[in-house]
Amino acid sequence: MSKHIVVDPITRIEGHLRIEAVIDDNNTIVDAYSASTMFRGIETILQGRDPRDCGLLAMRICGVCTGTHYQRSIEAVEDAFKITIPKNARLVRNLIQGALYVHDHVVHFYHLHALDFVDVVSALSADPAKTAAEARKWAGVAGVSPFIDGESQFKEIQDRVAKFVKQGRLGIFGNGYWGNPHYKLTPEQNLIGVAHYLIALDVQRDMAKMQAILGGKNPHPQSIVVGGVTCVQDIQNPARLALFKSLLLEGTKFVKQAYLPDVYMAGTMYAGEATDSKATFSELVGGKGVGGTGGGLLNFMSYGDFRLDDTGFYKSALLFPKGVVMGGDISKVLPLDEEKIMEDVTHAWYKGDKPLHPYEGETIPEYTGLDRRENGDAYLKTKEKYSWIKSPIYNDARVEVGPLARMVIGVAAKDARITKYVTNFLTRGNLPVTVLFSTIGRTAARAIETELMSDVMVEWIDELAKNVLAGDKSTWTEFDFDAVSVSAKGRGMAEAPRGALGHWVRIEGGKVANYQAIVPSTWNAAPRDHKNRMGAYEASLIGTKVANPEQPLEIIRTIHSFDPCIACAVHVVDTKGKELAVYKVDTSCSI
Repeated sequence: MSKHIVVDPITRIEGHLRIEAVIDDNNTIVDAYSASTMFRGIETILQGRDPRDCGLLAMRICGVCTGTHYQRSIEAVEDAFKITIPKNARLVRNLIQGALYVHDHVVHFYHLHALDFVDVVSALSADPAKTAAEARKWAGVAGVSPFIDGESQFKEIQDRVAKFVKQGRLGIFGNGYWGNPHYKLTPEQNLIGVAHYLIALDVQRDMAKMQAILGGKNPHPQSIVVGGVTCVQDIQNPARLALFKSLLLEGTKFVKQAYLPDVYMAGTMYAGEATDSKATFSELVGGKGVGGTGGGLLNFMSYGDFRLDDTGFYKSALLFPKGVVMGGDISKVLPLDEEKIMEDVTHAWYKGDKPLHPYEGETIPEYTGLDRRENGDAYLKTKEKYSWIKSPIYNDARVEVGPLARMVIGVAAKDARITKYVTNFLTRGNLPVTVLFSTIGRTAARAIETELMSDVMVEWIDELAKNVLAGDKSTWTEFDFDAVSVSAKGRGMAEAPRGALGHWVRIEGGKVANYQAIVPSTWNAAPRDHKNRMGAYEASLIGTKVANPEQPLEIIRTIHSFDPCIACAVHVVDTKGKELAVYKVDTSCSI
């Protein structure tokens, strides 16, 4: 007899996400459905507005990846107006985005994902002296000294957690599936994870300051405008740039001495699940990869991002190459054809009868509700519409986006920098390349990318300081708004921490005629499409063994590996169509 599992809400994410899974007699997932229970309506809000204001409104899509939506929206308008920004503006934007990546990835691993691997209660039985030795061991694998390795430090943290447990005040640790057989770390390894979790609370705060230095504030930075950036005083002040670099170097220390060793530790302990396929390196290089637990679609896409020169947004060399890898075949990368991007709403709560390109996209809600069963439980109408997320399609295929996609495409494209970091990680961890095509691999790819980003940002901040010192103070490209906004369309297609992010805008008579955004979690968390093909979340769960259906730890672990960010709007829709509230946002452009 099969069992139907409902996990709602998925916690430790941004937004509202529901997962339903069907497991067989062996507790193996044989079917899965992903649904967002929150409506996204930012597109309708932006219609009729001044396109120069779009960035300030579009970044309110989310409170986590705000600067990314902000920049993509600004870039869509710049593309429509054919604007190339100055070098200083390019570097500032790279640094703001880079700071977001490092901050976001650290927060994701420790505060959203780590408790899928780390058993907090088990850490209470750890030997602090053995824990210190274990920390040195995994730091050694990474080729560094540990961030902390003192017996007394681990003992102090252990006592602090024990005190909370004794008083019944576990707080955020209170509802974990502690003791679940699919927790595989030793007590000492668990104590390392708990210690770094608590330390990361302070580290991430300093990382957030980097974005505020050049962005004005965090979240919701405000220094990016159509044509460039406004943080003139900051880039001309050596003390501000020095502060940015100082915070960056401190954050990089934590990344290299704590984050990477912890991922090596988790990756090694869970390597068996990650390499279920038993494929060898040569087999993968020569052909298609076969994923381990959580592998999923094995189709990957990246829009490319982080411009390395000033030849124009879609002409410059990129830190992350753009392209597509299909079927886990890392022997080649296919060129990206953006005309092949479509959105389907067959199984989404919107009106529409065919897949549409974002320039022609529509956002017309059509909520059809849940299926009420005799036992009173509510289930998704999986044969009909069951999510507020649309189903993006690339070249008539479902694809995954995110750090794993960027690293896989970088290796397939033989990008020297990315290949170096990926190879170094796998070699030091004595891990096969097959580990990438799994839940563990998705988590490892994010750590690899964080180290790469931390290192390259040092180059960018030095380049910015050198350029300003040489006398270049330009931060904005002038344009004639009345002339360029008569009739135009543009797209801001690049990457966000969670994957490919695109904003598309059509402008008529100086106003927004249509606006569409496809966010990374739209690609990954989407429901079935018009051919009943699964999205990335759904596909990644198939074949997963669940130790205890009452404790769906394995489902949460795999879903968390994508770092879901479902909060694409802040609107509530009454199921009976009643208007709940109306808010007027009346901004004016300061240019």
